[in-house]
This record gives sequence, C-alpha cells and structure tokens, in this order.
Amino acid sequence: MLAAMPDSAPSPLSAGGTSPRDGGDACPGTLRLHRADDGALARVRIPGGVLSADRADALLAVAGRFGDGELHLTSRGNVQLRGLGAECGGGPAELLGAAGLLPSAAHERARNIVASPLAGLDGSPPVGGWLSELDSLVCGSAAAAALSGRFLFALDSGRGDVDALGADVTLIAEGGDCLLRVGAADEVFRLPSADGPRAALLAAELFLRAARDSGAWRVKDLPDDVRTALVRTVGATAGPVVHRPRPRTAKAPAPGPVTAPDSSTPATTTVTAISVGVPLGRLVPAQWRLLTETARRYGNELRLTPWRGIVIPGPFGPPGPSTQPAQSGRAAEALDALAAAGLITGPDSPWTGVGACIGHPGCAKSLSDVRAEAGAAVGPVGRLPVYWSGCERRCGHPHGEWIDVVVTPEGHRISHVRGEHRAPRTVVRNDPAALASAVSGARA
Repeated sequence: MLAAMPDSAPSPLSAGGTSPRDGGDACPGTLRLHRADDGALARVRIPGGVLSADRADALLAVAGRFGDGELHLTSRGNVQLRGLGAECGGGPAELLGAAGLLPSAAHERARNIVASPLAGLDGSPPVGGWLSELDSLVCGSAAAAALSGRFLFALDSGRGDVDALGADVTLIAEGGDCLLRVGAADEVFRLPSADGPRAALLAAELFLRAARDSGAWRVKDLPDDVRTALVRTVGATAGPVVHRPRPRTAKAPAPGPVTAPDSSTPATTTVTAISVGVPLGRLVPAQWRLLTETARRYGNELRLTPWRGIVIPGPFGPPGPSTQPAQSGRAAEALDALAAAGLITGPDSPWTGVGACIGHPGCAKSLSDVRAEAGAAVGPVGRLPVYWSGCERRCGHPHGEWIDVVVTPEGHRISHVRGEHRAPRTVVRNDPAALASAVSGARA
C-alpha cells in the first residue's frame, strides 16, 4: 500500500485486471490512519470542501497537537494531516468529532463529495442545499457505509467543473432541474432539483448491489455489461434521458477576485469572493491562520477546491477603480495579504497549475523528492497544468489534460495526457536544467 492513498489513483482493476477489493479498502480516514514514512496520516473528509472558520481552527489544532502542524489539501477538497505520532491514539478523532467534522463513525470514509466551489458566487446556482441533504442521506444510510473511500459524488452548479472530475455519481444543475450522471455515461437523466440528492444516494446503493460479484470499488471498475445494466436500472427510477457527454477538462477557479452581477443592480457587478491557490497543496500554520482569519472577517466560510485551492466567499463589495477593474478595496487588501504569505492570488504566479504528490521522504514508494524538483523547475506560466509524481502510482493526479512528469528508474518521463490518452514525449536523465526546460516546453 502506498504511503498516501491517492484521491484519484488509477483503479487496480483497470490497471491490472484484478479485483480492487482483493486487498481491502485501505484508504485512510480519521479513524483509520495510515502509516507513512513521515508518521501516520489521517484524511479528513470535508464534503463539498466547505468549512466554517471554527472547524478550520479545529483542523489546525489537531495538526499542531498530534502532527507536524501542516495541512495538505487533496484532489477531492479534503484535508490530510501528516506526521501523526504513534501515541496519538483516538485523540485526533475525538477533537474532530467535537468540532462536527466526524458526524458518523460508520460513514467517515464514505463522505466523499466534491462540489463546484464557485456555486452561487459567479452567477451559477448554489448547491449548498444538495450538499447538506446528500451528506445527511449518506450518513443515514446503512448500505452507504459500505461505499469505499474511493467512491465519489459530485455536485456541479452547471459550470462543468466538477462534472469533469470523473465522479461515480454526479448531479448537474440545469435551470430548475438537475441531471443525474452515473459514472462516465453520456446519457444522463433529468429530474426535479429537489429529488437530486435522494436519486444520487439510490444510484450509489444500486452500485453496491451491482458490485457484489465483481468486487469493484468504483463504477468505472465494473465489467462493461454490469455497468451498462446499472445505468439502465438507475434510469428506470429517474427521469427522461438527455445526451450530455462529460466535459473533458476540469477548470479550476482562477486565482483572484470572483465577480457576479449585483442582484440589486443587474447591470453592475460585485466581488462575491476571492480565490487563492496553494503551492503544492501544502499550508503551514501561519498561512492557515491567515486564511481562517480572512474568512471570519467576511463570510465565515472557506471552500477547499479539488484543485488544491481555497475560495473565501464575501461579500467584498462593488468593483474598485479602473486601476483595479475587478477588485474592491477590501478584496485587494485581502489578496495582497494572502500573496505576501506565499499563496497564489493571480494567474501570473509561476506556481499556477503546478502540482505534485508528497514524494520522498514522506512516501517510501517515491523515487525522488518531486516537490523540491517541481520548485526548482518552476518557470513561466504554462498553457497546461503540470503534475509531478514520484512513482508510477501518480497519487492525486489531475483529470482532463495536463503534463505528466513521472520519476522512473530510467529518469523523469514527461507525457502529455488528454483524458484516457497519453502521448509520451521524452525522458530526461539526471539533468535539472534540461528537466526544467523540457517541462516548460511541454506546458507551452
């Protein structure tokens, strides 16, 4: 088992043809920690990535008391705590439970829900109602406790952002209705918006029945005929069929101010939130405190994104002067402070689009310190994102289109990934300058 089970790891079934359940579901959680080279690891599920400032404080307290003090964002908008000591026992779970971050011990690893982080902030409809209801339904379903830590729900506001992430069950807002997608099926089912969360849970429960013989953890792992039958069964209880292919590329919120039409004066806009990126998804205590303090000053909420960023809802006020056409004074002030703390606050940051797994020395599987290598190779902003992996497992890799840098015994293999297609480009051996140049060229 790898040191940090990836949120978006390739399924063992699709990779090697064996049942994903052969070794059991080893995904870490809050109650089931995983031993890594830098200590135990806990993964705290944050449905929709939505955190109040108080709950963010609780996460920092647990990281500081039991771990290395840092917080790591995952590709599902969750938080990983690393460096937990062997003597921590049930202490982290106790504190997180007291903060409301562990509502059901039986379902803590099944609460995998991503949501459009800009829902309700950029003119797209909110999905908070879906989120709270679906989380409650999952925690109230005895069957859902059997969902693996890999199974994923997605709630898309119609932007197509989290619909592109390859979830097992997806709800997509469309007018006053919603569309229900099972796996990667191009055919979705239209139903009233209010029925969406219950339909999503039913689809997950039907998946569990379909997976009994195959042992699949996810919809994509089912044999083709079983997967087709599952979609047909879900459709029999849902609404009309709509042809809607899944988007190929998931687009992260751009760092900076988020604007939307002003509800009182539709012809004008207002700054509804600010969006920041987190270099390599790693936050030190001072950065986390600043983010929490900023959230508490405005909307009292943080939204962790599946792209290892954070959106802080406002309101921040009307647009500012022409020198800052998209920023209010308050938004500019907050973004300046966050930039000074080392976070990504604009599209011109060289860290924009750069990601990496934990690498060496945190992971025994990694062949190198890919985070240090990614930092050394940071250059001009590229057209495509780049993700560095210390081994072939490629933990936490993105979806859609990106430049894939994987460390192999032969050197760093650089590939251009488009969905399921991979075009090998080159292998660079023991030459940091050549590696940086090759990655920059591939991104361009």
